[in-house]
Amino acid sequence: MRDRREVLRLEGLRKSYNIGQPNEVEVLHGVDLCVDSADFAALVGPSGSGKSTLLNQIGLLDSPTDGELYLLGKPTREMDDEARTALRGRNIGFVFQFHHLIGAFTALENVLMPVMVARGKPDRETLDRARGLLADVGLEKYADRKPDQLSGGQQQRVAIARALITRPALLLADEPTGNLDTKTAADVFELLRRFNAQFGCAVLVVTHDPRLADTCDRTITLVDGRIDGDERHDAARADAS
Repeated sequence: MRDRREVLRLEGLRKSYNIGQPNEVEVLHGVDLCVDSADFAALVGPSGSGKSTLLNQIGLLDSPTDGELYLLGKPTREMDDEARTALRGRNIGFVFQFHHLIGAFTALENVLMPVMVARGKPDRETLDRARGLLADVGLEKYADRKPDQLSGGQQQRVAIARALITRPALLLADEPTGNLDTKTAADVFELLRRFNAQFGCAVLVVTHDPRLADTCDRTITLVDGRIDGDERHDAARADAS
């Protein structure tokens, strides 16, 4: 059994917009959630359920109206923007449906981008780690190619390597296979699974695809801004095997 450590904890998390205005609306209504380092979880729910808002909270891209979000045990609600940005940069990786690679840079430079933004020119160890990640995603021979010289699946694999360059505790993937064909999507999903197991990096995948959610170890369902279900499949599979 893999060691588990708490990565993320939400306690009574609420998020409202247009506060104090006639059109004030609360999107998240007291969300409680824990995610640990062994989790490979899907976040699902109908359109308008608050998934994007919740993802922005978890990714420290926005702050809650009430409640608390703990990342690696650190309370974040009262952090200023600088502290929140630093914590996010060290501990959270992002993979999106559209890879957002920078066209003027090579695959290797795109992988290095989070480190270059945070610290400037990368050292030899970081360069070696970036090349190693490209090898892990099967693109070591394409390190010097620009994004327009890569297929959609290859670009998404570069994006995954980029998300992992800081060795984050939490990887957030927002519809990461939504722009890919079925075979390439399966390959990308297996990569995410491998890194979850290899690095002890918690993975939370936002998806509309029930087939994708079913292959995760855990499915968290959000409906109308509340957790409506939280089902673990890994234990059930272990019992069945």
